[in-house]
Amino acid sequence: MSQNNDAGNHDATYLDAIYLDNAASTPVRPEALQAMWPWLGGPGGEFGNPSSHHRAGEAAAVAIQQARREVAAVLSCRAGEVVFTAGGTEADNLAVKGIALASARGRHIISSPLEHEAVLESLDYLRRLHGFEIELLSPDAAGLLDPDELAARLRPDTALVSVHYANNEIGTVQPLQRLAAVARAGGVPLHTDAVQAAGSLPLNVTELGVDALSISGHKVGAPKGIGALFVRGRLPLEPLLHGGGQERGHRSGTENVAGAVALATALRLAEAERLAGAAEATSALRDEFIAGVLGSVPEARLTGHPSARLPGSASFVFAGTSGEAVLLELERRGVICSSGSACAAGSDEASPVLTAIGVPAELAQTAVRFSLSSRTSAEQLSVAAAAVTASVAAVAGIARR
Repeated sequence: MSQNNDAGNHDATYLDAIYLDNAASTPVRPEALQAMWPWLGGPGGEFGNPSSHHRAGEAAAVAIQQARREVAAVLSCRAGEVVFTAGGTEADNLAVKGIALASARGRHIISSPLEHEAVLESLDYLRRLHGFEIELLSPDAAGLLDPDELAARLRPDTALVSVHYANNEIGTVQPLQRLAAVARAGGVPLHTDAVQAAGSLPLNVTELGVDALSISGHKVGAPKGIGALFVRGRLPLEPLLHGGGQERGHRSGTENVAGAVALATALRLAEAERLAGAAEATSALRDEFIAGVLGSVPEARLTGHPSARLPGSASFVFAGTSGEAVLLELERRGVICSSGSACAAGSDEASPVLTAIGVPAELAQTAVRFSLSSRTSAEQLSVAAAAVTASVAAVAGIARR
């Protein structure tokens, strides 16, 4: 493997461990911390409310509008189409509930069983409390959705299509432009959860053809607790939070100025790295890691699409083991990863994403997800691959006794 960055880089390690759980959360970029520090209100810092009409408030308003412009530049949209939220979950909730409840088309929504819980639970809320009919597309064995199936499912009363850009567990990247074109031809707005895609895939909302797009700060190197929703201008959106009418009436509440500044900084840097070829370099390391695991671990099976996947995503099931037991063995050997979605950690149930693509429930419970960053090195992945081989062998040996 060719080296991608220094093996001791703090962005790729956690203390003395190799950190391969970037899909759950990334290290905060020093540049984002530096940018947000003046707006945290410490000694000599800025603390004004952006809604206040005095110098302190106006300074905060200027900062958040600059942050909005920087996010809009990455998304290739107007600044007024960016709504700052408390994270990806709120952005998904605002998009799904807000667009559906404001729609005059009807009470039918199309989505998929592969979506993040933030989308699926929002859909369930709409079904239970507002009488919406929720229809889920059928992914193939690699987790891909079929634009032709979407076209067949659209109806005159379809209020919304919500499909993710890339899956957080198996890494499969959807044919989003084709799905969006189908929805657009039917006159139906399409929302995409792009939380995992930010920093790895193009986010130009015009080229993607989407009407709403969610991102989360802590997936690109900003602190937790900040996110953003792009929502196309003039698309009706019912707010979830009511109050002073901030964020152009879409999201009331005093804005998180420091968080918005940090998100804009981190997103801009992540996009610059992507344009400079970081995603391609990470993909090459990922493919070598996948090949190494599949070649040395007989029990290993790759989940998700073999090529149409996120640059940093490598997800497996290991027959005859327990995913949680493998995780413990890996951490004992200095490798930190996860068994799937961080939001479902601790659940005894098989991953709905894996069962939706046809993985038997018992096998789905052996899942382990490795998620690289652009700062993960070849040397770290070589160590990690050896740790996977040893960990699976140890767990499988215990299971056979």
